[in-house]
Amino acid sequence: MYNEEDVFMVMPSYNQRISPQQAMQIAVQRVPGQIIHYSMDMENGTLVYEIFILTSQNKIYEVEVTAKTGAIRKIEEENDFD
Repeated sequence: MYNEEDVFMVMPSYNQRISPQQAMQIAVQRVPGQIIHYSMDMENGTLVYEIFILTSQNKIYEVEVTAKTGAIRKIEEENDFD
């Protein structure tokens, strides 16, 4: 069984400057709620964390946080649950 710290250690580094935990903190400061999923992806040549947050209104938002700087690139309400 994995604990929360083990999950974060399996993320690829790709020389990012912020940790997954920092990216998640940035995301929930902007969109309060419960993180239900996160991943790392390359978007137009920029490494980003994609963080999915379930709000108290039962809406899911994807927040993209740039791995190098911690800047929020995009906040988008998800219309489907896949």
